[in-house]
Formats: sequence, C-alpha cells, structure tokens
Amino acid sequence: MIKFKTFTLENGLRFVVHQDSSTPIVAMNILYDVGARDEHPDKTGFAHLFEHLMFGGSANIPKYDEPLQIAGGENNAFTNSDYTNYYLTLPKDNLETAFWLESDRMLNLAFSPKSLEVQRQVVTEEFRQNYLNQPYGDVWLLLKPLVYHHHPYQWNTIGKEIAHIEQAELDDVKEFYARFYNPNNAIVAIAGDVKISEIRSLAVKWFAPIPKGPENIRSLTVEPPQQEERRLIVRRAVPANAIYKAWRMCGKMEPDYEACDLISDLLGTGQSSRLHKELVIRQGLFTEISAFITGDHDPGLLVIHGKIKEGIDPQHADAAIETVITAFKSRPPSETELRKVKNRIVSGQVFSDITVLSKAMNLAYYTYLGDTKLVNTAIKNYRKISSAGIVEVANRILIPNNCSTLFYLKDNE
Repeated sequence: MIKFKTFTLENGLRFVVHQDSSTPIVAMNILYDVGARDEHPDKTGFAHLFEHLMFGGSANIPKYDEPLQIAGGENNAFTNSDYTNYYLTLPKDNLETAFWLESDRMLNLAFSPKSLEVQRQVVTEEFRQNYLNQPYGDVWLLLKPLVYHHHPYQWNTIGKEIAHIEQAELDDVKEFYARFYNPNNAIVAIAGDVKISEIRSLAVKWFAPIPKGPENIRSLTVEPPQQEERRLIVRRAVPANAIYKAWRMCGKMEPDYEACDLISDLLGTGQSSRLHKELVIRQGLFTEISAFITGDHDPGLLVIHGKIKEGIDPQHADAAIETVITAFKSRPPSETELRKVKNRIVSGQVFSDITVLSKAMNLAYYTYLGDTKLVNTAIKNYRKISSAGIVEVANRILIPNNCSTLFYLKDNE
C-alpha cells in the first residue's frame, strides 16, 4: 500500500507526495499532459523534440545537468503518444535543488536559434539511426498509419517524417511550449523521506509564482471502427522475414483493458504461451514470437510479432498464427494458465513499487489517469477477470476485419 497526500496550487499545479523514511534518496517526477497525439499532423515529433530542449537550459540555469550533478542527483525523461515524463533523484538534503531546477524551466525555458539547432540535429540523427538505418527500425512508421487513418496515433513519437523536425522553426517551438508546458498541465509527484508540510512550503516558494497557462482542451479525431482486414508488404535489407499483426483494442481506462492485457500474455509472453509452444517449439515456423499491448490512453493496439524461420512461407506462417488464435477463442484458458499470467502481472506491480523513483512515477501516472488511488487498486481489476471473460473479449477483438498485418520481408526474396 502506497500512502500519499495531495494538494494543488492556485495556478493548477497538482502535487502528490509519498513519505518513505527507508531511504535518504528523494525522487521527483514531473508529468506534462502532452504527447505526440497533441501535435499538428504537419508538425510532428515536437513532443519528443521538447524532451531534448528541456535539458538545454532555462533563463537562470544555463546548463540543467551541472547543478543537479553537483547535488548528487541523476535525471532522465521519456515521451510517448500521450504524455511527457521528466524525473530525477537526489539526496534528501539537496531536495530544494530539484524545485529550483524544475520550476525555472517550467517558468522560462531558454530558447535560441543555436539551442534549437543543436537539439534538432540530435533528434534527426536519432531518427536516422534508430528508425531509418536499423533493421526493422521503421516498423512503427509503417504499422501505425496502416491501423490509424484518422486519430493522431497514426504517427510515432519520433514523428511522421524527419523533415518535420528539420523544418521546425523557433516560433513553432515557442508556441508549443506556451501551450503545454504550464503548471495547470503538469503533475509533480515526490517520494522519499519528506513531510507534506515541507513539500508544500517548497512548492509555494518555487512553483506558485508561475502563472497559469491556457486550458488544455483536446479535440482529437476519433478513429472509426475498422471494417476490413488490412495488409502491407514491404521488403528491406533484414536478416529474417517478420510478421507484425495489430488488432484495435480499447483505451487504458475502459472496461476491457485488463482482459486484453491478459490475452496478450496468454498468447505471447514467455515460453509457456500459446504462440511460442505451438509455432516455435512444436511446428518450428518461427524463431521467436511474442504479443503485447501498447497501453495507450485512447484506443490502442494488441500486437503479435514474430521472426519467421528460414525457408518458411510468410503466408503459411501468418495462417498458423490465425489457427492458434481461432483455437484460443474457442478454448478458454485453464485456471492454472490464467492464474500464472495474473501472478506475473501482480509481481510486476509489486516490483515496480520498490524504489522511490518508481513510486513517484506511478503516482504521477495514475493521477494523470484521473484517480491516484489506482496506484493501490488497479491490480484488483486483473484479479476479477475470468476465463469466460477472456474468451468473450478475444472473440470481439481478434477478428479479421479488426486486424492489420505488416509483412516485413527480406529484399532478396
């Protein structure tokens, strides 16, 4: 049980505080409610670009990392389609350094043509290295627009195309910052040997003077139901043929989410999963195969992907996946099978609550979802899922008209 207390400043900045006296380290996590889905279709990759720009210095702190390192701290960040997350840890005695650093870059990030050019080059190089010049690197650049024709999940966090970042202008960047990087669009979670009164005092001192920004009102295009099976074949210089199959599923806070998560585990997590036992071990069609869900806030994806064994026809391998799915939809998982995947999820939740950093991250995330108490209760939703419930959801989701398949083949075949 993670105990926490909350308060909100007049400018709308929300705080979640967890006291953990077992460690001298304090974690601060700041979640900004902005992700790739908030970008303009012609200016994508900005949320990720900002993850880099936020470390480039603010009005009073030319280099973010230096004072944090002097204080014995570490930091990092990540961006996804839904939100952007910044986090740091440092010794308890130097906690105020974190408030100083984060409040200054929330108030007045330093923008200059030089800083933009530096980070633009960093991000474009990341685009080339990780997505364009790496085997299978462009999978999500191909699969997402195959699935999503309307919703902004159609582009990856890195952006639709490298030109969007190359052509980013200073005014575009400033506008993005002014719209989203505001106290009323952020959540601060702190975990460590701290007192709520201490955190409140520091919050008022460092964050209260920051003015409230515009309200973040989303009006995202809703993706209509998929009506037909979609297929795409590409050929690349890769060592093995691969298949990626994606089915549309519900969003994070919808009733079927936990069932979809369990379905992906039953089908493709670990050597005892249905797909691995049948297609890797028994039939030898794949060298590896797995399944997962994207975990998006809006309706996301359940994905199966596998590397096909040399000499196996990709169409035959794809049909074999469908055969396993058909059997899965007609044969409920045994109680032992279901209990095993539930226990894996429960243990994962327990392990994620060990460090103060993971606690701060989880508190910020569930607050973002709208209910901080889920940090302690979310696992109960998994316990309630029955074998019959699994089959019912699988038969609704895992159907051909809801599936998009990417055949990623070697270019010499």
